[in-house]
Amino acid sequence: MSLLRQAEACLKNQQTYKALNAFIARPRDADALLQAARAADVRHERKAGLSPIDGNLIAIKDNICTVDSTTTCASRILNDYTSPFPATVVERLRDAGAIAAGKTNLDEFGMGSHSQYSYFGSVKNLKQLAESAEVSPGGSSGGSAVAVATGQCQSAIGTDTGGSVRLPAAYTGIVGYKPSYGLVSRWGVVAYANSLDTVGVLAGDSTSAKAVFDAISGYDEKDPTSLSGASRSRIADAVRKRTRNASLRIGVPHQYNISELSSPVRQAWLLTLDFLKAQGHTIHPVSLPTTRHALSAYYVLAPAEASSNLAKYDGIRYGTREDDPDIAGGVLYAATRGKGFGDEVKRRILLGAYSLSAEAMENYFIQAQKVRRLVQEDFDQVFALPHPLKAAPSTPQSDDDPHGVDILVCPTAPTAPPSLETVRDQAPTDAYMNDVLTVPASLAGLPALSVPVPLEEEGTERAGGPVGMQIIGQYGDDALVLEVGRMMDRWRFGG
Repeated sequence: MSLLRQAEACLKNQQTYKALNAFIARPRDADALLQAARAADVRHERKAGLSPIDGNLIAIKDNICTVDSTTTCASRILNDYTSPFPATVVERLRDAGAIAAGKTNLDEFGMGSHSQYSYFGSVKNLKQLAESAEVSPGGSSGGSAVAVATGQCQSAIGTDTGGSVRLPAAYTGIVGYKPSYGLVSRWGVVAYANSLDTVGVLAGDSTSAKAVFDAISGYDEKDPTSLSGASRSRIADAVRKRTRNASLRIGVPHQYNISELSSPVRQAWLLTLDFLKAQGHTIHPVSLPTTRHALSAYYVLAPAEASSNLAKYDGIRYGTREDDPDIAGGVLYAATRGKGFGDEVKRRILLGAYSLSAEAMENYFIQAQKVRRLVQEDFDQVFALPHPLKAAPSTPQSDDDPHGVDILVCPTAPTAPPSLETVRDQAPTDAYMNDVLTVPASLAGLPALSVPVPLEEEGTERAGGPVGMQIIGQYGDDALVLEVGRMMDRWRFGG
């Protein structure tokens, strides 16, 4: 199918699935979009395509700055904000010939696991339970995931802080990829937690995700967290010099086999390991003992950074200003922040402000930083490839062999997507448990890919359909993670 026909199909699907509320802003000029797709067709016919994604419609999560549309972060306080500059990833997509398919809905400022905390209304998943109950699309990049899953775009860009790309990918049956921290520029991405935020990709398969990643990856001098050319060369040299057999050593962390794992998820995990074993790879149990503390550490560190980042939204320098008099407690912007932020954002600001206070800093924030370092060291202990940016790498050690493993395979989420009714009835902190299997890789900055695994058992569609399996690699070993993802795609598509 030509790129023009694909673009027309995406625009039609945006109207068909409008009720799912995946988009906050759609393309303003459909004719110009179709003209760009037609021009890309001509370039490809002349063998002069700008890149593999030239002419593809790619949706942008609405916490990533664009100049031709508002960037709201799904918040009232940024309801009418238009950035004066585009994010680096947006520029790189444009240079690669990609066409913006619109700005997608999300949890406000990326804070949530179900895409229900949006000023513009919640995102809905196309999937339903047997009793026709609506289920969670995951979050916070739920709009991007639903847009891809329903064909409203060919791929989408999201952000992953503690699982916000991988979790919605698992819940909607698509691929979600979080690269190694620092490989993709964060310039122009509205910050939630600077040390964790990573621009990720949502796509129908791993090959498409890699094509988008290749277009947006690279050093950016405007982003202080972007890996320099020298660091990238060091990573490439370490990966190239390692010796590994064609048969991969697959690590299975037994701490991820938690009691909350549902039967379909555990079944999908076993099916995945059986498939990899049938391909000639070997399975090895490994231990990541600090995993049980990772979620607690994350929900200290991320809100702490968020409370600092969101302090600038006062309606004076940034954001929409309320007309009410700001007199509460003598604070100039109390009414603006009180009405501009949603409940979940306020909750995390308060959590973060407390953990950074003088009386709590040592007992919470500092201890969480120590846990984060232990989580990173746990991963270094089990991977065969030493961390390429550490001067004195730890000696890898799996439970049954001193040579370490190449990748880890585990579930993305402990259960199938819950019903929205269940989500609404949960205590706010109960929803944080959805991130228990995705947070460790985020704390360590590792590449992680969620790939859907279809279940053959009758009735599993009623239980949520395909289950997301997570592939985690050593820092900088993104190519191997995507290679295993493509291997699983061939299994999924019967290739």
